[in-house]
Amino acid sequence: MNIAALLTAFSIGILGSFHCIGMCGAIAFSLPLKEQNWYSKLWGGLLYNLGRISIYSLLGALLGLLGRGFSFAGFQQGLSIFLGVFILVVLLFPKFVQFQKNKHSILAQLQLWVRNQMGLLFKNNSSFALYGIGLLNGLLPCGLVYAALAGAIATGQVLEGALYMFFFGAGTLPMMILASQFRGFISLNVRNRMRQIVPFFVGAMAILFIIRGLNLGIPYLSPILQSQVTSWILPANCH
Repeated sequence: MNIAALLTAFSIGILGSFHCIGMCGAIAFSLPLKEQNWYSKLWGGLLYNLGRISIYSLLGALLGLLGRGFSFAGFQQGLSIFLGVFILVVLLFPKFVQFQKNKHSILAQLQLWVRNQMGLLFKNNSSFALYGIGLLNGLLPCGLVYAALAGAIATGQVLEGALYMFFFGAGTLPMMILASQFRGFISLNVRNRMRQIVPFFVGAMAILFIIRGLNLGIPYLSPILQSQVTSWILPANCH
């Protein structure tokens, strides 16, 4: 278990929560919470955020499995460098990766379905509805989540990929809980300024991916990524 990677994910979540407020603050501010007492509101906010973190963890596990395939094939080092370069390209040249929007595409249809289902869940304030809103919110397009998922792929492990995204989601929790409990506690102008800071942290994460893939032998930062392909194919007593 790479503790440094999990701490990195948690830090990205904390810093990225400013981005979350800017992008998803409207959802958190508008949650159908029971307002009879403070602990009912807090419980509702926790359920919503637990939904987000649950779907993040599931996606992290799936992409960790994908990364495991690259690791077994001996491509873990190249994958880490590729992910870092790709994130930097997206940050520096966003127009190069913008695809023409097609309302009939699978992704567009999925996004429409998610929004429709969220609209239905917003009509009641049950625990199931609040958890479901969080689950669906985790499926909406978000550049910061995509960057974190790149880190989950780089772990090359199902459990570590899930934990990476869990810690990322946990990092966003404090700010998102505040958003659900105190509607409008941060103005739109402040949220927009917060969003402008996030690309710098995402860029720093991309550079860390590149350094990690260079096998510099630096503990935690750039450890030697030993390929698993040899141990997978050859018996332990083969020389």
